[in-house]
Amino acid sequence: MSDTLMDYDEAVRRYDPVIGLEVHVELGTATKMFDAAPNAFGGVPNSRVTPTSVGLPGALPVVNKRGVEYAIRIGLALGCQIAESCRFARKNYFYPDLAKDFQTSQSDEPIAFDGALEVELGDGALFTVPIERAHMEEDAGKNTHIGGADGRIEGASHSLVDYNRAGVPLVEIVSRPIIGAGARAPEVAAAYVRSLRDIFRALGVSEARMERGNVRADVNVSLREGPDAPLGTRTETKNVNTFRGIDAVIRYEISRQAAILASGGRVLQETRHGQADGTTRAGRVKSDADDYRYFPEPDLVPVAPSREWVEQIRAALPELPAAKRRRLRAEWDLSDSEMRDVVNAGALELIEATAQAGTTGQAARKWWMGELARAAKERETALEELAITPAQVAELQGLVDSGRLTDKLARQVLAGVLAGEGDPEAVASARGLEVVSDESELTAAIDEALAAQPDVADKIRGGKVQAAGAIVGAVMRATKGQADAKRVRELIMERIQG
Repeated sequence: MSDTLMDYDEAVRRYDPVIGLEVHVELGTATKMFDAAPNAFGGVPNSRVTPTSVGLPGALPVVNKRGVEYAIRIGLALGCQIAESCRFARKNYFYPDLAKDFQTSQSDEPIAFDGALEVELGDGALFTVPIERAHMEEDAGKNTHIGGADGRIEGASHSLVDYNRAGVPLVEIVSRPIIGAGARAPEVAAAYVRSLRDIFRALGVSEARMERGNVRADVNVSLREGPDAPLGTRTETKNVNTFRGIDAVIRYEISRQAAILASGGRVLQETRHGQADGTTRAGRVKSDADDYRYFPEPDLVPVAPSREWVEQIRAALPELPAAKRRRLRAEWDLSDSEMRDVVNAGALELIEATAQAGTTGQAARKWWMGELARAAKERETALEELAITPAQVAELQGLVDSGRLTDKLARQVLAGVLAGEGDPEAVASARGLEVVSDESELTAAIDEALAAQPDVADKIRGGKVQAAGAIVGAVMRATKGQADAKRVRELIMERIQG
């Protein structure tokens, strides 16, 4: 049975939405968080495990130091305080992908706490998201349901479990309740997770590929009567791994919960599952922290990072995305809206890499936001998936700057590169697309065009300089568009006036 929904605009007019996000990032360490099994995506099911990965009796965990370092990097980048001592706990619950019946996580003693992240919305508005903590834990395995529709458990005849992901190191960033966003709550949430994804990549702690589940968010939504009213009952939609999905889930939950409250009903505290169409469906009644029976992990000693080590990590942090955007916007002389377009198109790193390969930021932007953006749209793919590298784009612009290609010829060369014909110079040579620079050849073509149109020469001599366009056009046709039109015009004037 489908849910009853209230119009979104009416819902946010009548109720004050409060959201919260628990963002999980898989860390890109070589091995898992508590054992030496390799940490890599995919693989033959259950081939990347050790006795510790599957919780066999007598198998003892050992903390991955690099995982701790990555967690500290994340905490520092989010403005958090780093604990002088923290410890792991057992989070007890049964699910087939947790073979030991508990998850090794952190509860009231996280590695990092009390941070904030300022995010930029589509119109340039800034919104600060308060962060309660960032804590370390391990990922669970993966269940595959057989026989049900779309791989779901409903209607499945049996399930298979792959423990390759079990024990992969995670950091979970838990926001405080995000209030004051109003109707823009979905946009704030998506921008927040996008900013986190960019930070993870900049820090080098994760590939942060959302389509692989490297980054995913549990999305909490509740409604209250107004900004001064107590918080309402929340729902938690699990494992949303697209920005569009985050936006859609929050919109749907606001509309669904508003309809329930308006009819005098009560919102049930529960986990929900996001659907491909942007809706959510009920999962299970949501457990509170007490239900997990947290207690300190007896097999692991507390983690106590020295202040010297923390400061070494802080000093080695790279330039963070927000600071980089401000710097590049100034270097490339872009307006705020132009830079937002670049960021929203996913072109920032591509343009930066192209400029580093030997051209200007403006020239790189012209290609990536122009011809290449159109090519990506036609192919229904992302910019970074196009069959061209930043170095090739820089090489193409270099051929234009040197006068060997016009912009028109360069676009033809670009098409060849995208078709897999080679680097720009090789494509230009193979296709015979370089500018005709032999002035004797150009002069001969000009003389032929003037002879065919003697009246045009008379008009030019009579002061109608714009008439030269007819001769320029004839020469461009004769040279198959491979002449420099500006130089052709100069030569025409020299021939007539000389």
